[in-house]
Amino acid sequence: MSGTATSAPRASDSAVPLGKGYMGVGYVQDSKDFKADTRQLRLDPEPGAGALANPVGIDVSNWQGGINWSSVRGAGVEFAWMKATEGTTYKDPSFSANYLNAYKAGVVRGAYHFARPDVSGGAAQANFFASNGGAWSRDNLTLPGVLDIEGSCYGKTPAAMQSWILDFYTTYKARTGRDMVIYTSASWWNSCTGGWTGMSARSPLWVAHWTSAAGPTIPRGFPYWTVWQYTSTGSVSGISGNVDRDRFSGDRSRLLALANNTP
Repeated sequence: MSGTATSAPRASDSAVPLGKGYMGVGYVQDSKDFKADTRQLRLDPEPGAGALANPVGIDVSNWQGGINWSSVRGAGVEFAWMKATEGTTYKDPSFSANYLNAYKAGVVRGAYHFARPDVSGGAAQANFFASNGGAWSRDNLTLPGVLDIEGSCYGKTPAAMQSWILDFYTTYKARTGRDMVIYTSASWWNSCTGGWTGMSARSPLWVAHWTSAAGPTIPRGFPYWTVWQYTSTGSVSGISGNVDRDRFSGDRSRLLALANNTP
C-alpha cells in the first residue's frame, strides 16, 4: 500500500464498499504513484528526528485481527484510535475488545468513525458514532472521537461537503462535549472541501502522509498538524502483520491534555 499527498480523490462511483473502510484506504486508492512509493513504504520509515521524542501511536480496525494490548503498550505505544462505526449501520466487530483491552493496558485510546457522506447526513452519522463507541469521558485514557474522511468526494460539491462535516461536528460536540479530531489527507481535503478553513479552529488535524520526510504535507485550511500517520506498514509487538503508525505533535503532557480536554 502506498500513496502521495498530492493525489486526486477518487470519483464518487469508486467509494469503498460499506463496512470495508479503515484509516488509509482512501489514501491508498487515491495514489497515482503506487509503484513508486511501495518500496519506500515497506521500509517502515521513521519521521524526522524532531518528532522522534513525541508519543507514538497506532490506529487499528478488525483488519488487524486479535491484538495483545499489553505487548503493544510494552513496545512503547502510548496512544491508539480504533474503528468503531461506519455510516449509520456498521459496527466494527473488534471495537469492543480493542477499546476495553487497550484501556486495561494503559494505552490512551479513542474511537473513530469512517465517514460515508453518500448514505446519510452528517448529523445522523455523528449520532450513530456517539451511541456506539464514540462517547468520551475525562478519565486520563480516553481521546476524543475522530471523523475519518477520505477517498471519494461522494459526488458532493466542496460547499456540500463542508456542510456535511460541520453537521457531523456540531452533533458530535452536542452529544459528547468534545471537539472531534479530523483524519484526512492533503489531497482529499484540498479537492473535496476546496481547502476549507472552517474546521481549523474547531478540530485538531490528524494528517495522513506516508513519508520518511521530516514532516507531513498538511491540507490547505489547517495551520499545523496534531497527529501524523506516517506509514501504513508499521510493525508492533502484539499485532500480526502491518499496522498504521502515528506520531503526536506534542509531548505526553499535551497528549493527556487532549484526552482530558484541559488547557
